[in-house]
Amino acid sequence: MDHFLYRNGALYAEDVPVADIAATVGTPFYCYSAATLTRHFKLFQDALSPLPNLVCFAIKSLSNVAVLKLLGNLGAGMDVVSAGEYLRAKAAGVPGDRIVFSGVGKTRAEMRLALEGGIRQFNVESEPEMRALSEVAVSMGVVAPITIRVNPDVDAKTHAKIATGKKENKFGIPISRASEVYAEAARLPGLKVVGIDVHIGSQLTELEPFEMAFTKVAELTRRLRAEGHDITRLDLGGGLGIPYTRGNEAPPLPQQYGALIKRTVGDLGCEIEIEPGRLISGNAGILVSQVIYVKSGEERDFLIVDAAMNDLVRPSMYDAYHDIVPVIEPAPGLETQAYDVVGPICETGDTFAKARPMPPLAAGDLIAFRSAGAYGAVMASEYNSRPLVPEVLVMGDHFAVIRARPSYIEIVNRDTVPEWL
Repeated sequence: MDHFLYRNGALYAEDVPVADIAATVGTPFYCYSAATLTRHFKLFQDALSPLPNLVCFAIKSLSNVAVLKLLGNLGAGMDVVSAGEYLRAKAAGVPGDRIVFSGVGKTRAEMRLALEGGIRQFNVESEPEMRALSEVAVSMGVVAPITIRVNPDVDAKTHAKIATGKKENKFGIPISRASEVYAEAARLPGLKVVGIDVHIGSQLTELEPFEMAFTKVAELTRRLRAEGHDITRLDLGGGLGIPYTRGNEAPPLPQQYGALIKRTVGDLGCEIEIEPGRLISGNAGILVSQVIYVKSGEERDFLIVDAAMNDLVRPSMYDAYHDIVPVIEPAPGLETQAYDVVGPICETGDTFAKARPMPPLAAGDLIAFRSAGAYGAVMASEYNSRPLVPEVLVMGDHFAVIRARPSYIEIVNRDTVPEWL
């Protein structure tokens, strides 16, 4: 469910007409619904109750500080994978004891930053990282709480570029080596083992891979406890998928996911941490664009819009599907026609959809890419020297720009010409 619905023939974001935002902000822009973000976060909290838990929002899916503030005020923890994300979480007012630091390539500078500012735990991904963290913690005279990410060799049945739990992936340590790695962690000074971490991928649309992974984690928990380790937290990652179409696609609901967690690891007495990103933010955002031209080709018609692959890269990178709808609701029974929806960048890859059935559109019409809240703005770039698009947050009947569009002068002035030129 989201809060982008037609009302009186026009698309609304909660109680604000999308066309009104476009008239104020210009296109293209991202628009997020506070009500949708709130609802989706609370679904996870409810799904895990009454287990002790912390729902950590995966900042990599949507990192705007205003969104993090909204979720942080609801009690969310934050899952970060870089110093920049850590500082965004802190800027949003999230305390260090609700921030989890993940990622395969944490630098010593990032470790020091998090230890100085406060951290709930590091999800350690390798033995070299574990040794480096020990050295940093000892040099600072502190103790770093850690989980160790295990790779359970489970096929997440998702896109190859976002699968993270198979043995050929770069993430975690092989679960078969967990006992020896945990033994080394227990010997290293400056570290305190608090739990186990696992994450097998993103946009999962079936529960079976989760069940396989969590069952292995439950077995490992019992084994590590028998070996003397105090396992009190299980970080089960994120990855639950969302419906990108309005058709038959129906990924599992958070309630079903929560029931699976209770069934597989709920009897272990551990605090449960999860790190959803896409399911909280994905359907909470749209990308609004304007048609520049309608071009008739020899074999197809092109809808040339002012958004481009630098603004929303998922279709180019992952062959991802997004529903594309007109901001003005089409009349019932209006005959559709097929368009290739493309942007203005000088690459054939700048294509959002091919032969997409849509109502007839004309230059100046507004369209919205649905389910664009996750991995949209965060993956955007200024390719072709195109400004990053604004981000807008709607709450009820009002909205605010939470990231402004930079001017061309600002973009150009970031470059520095050396004196010898």
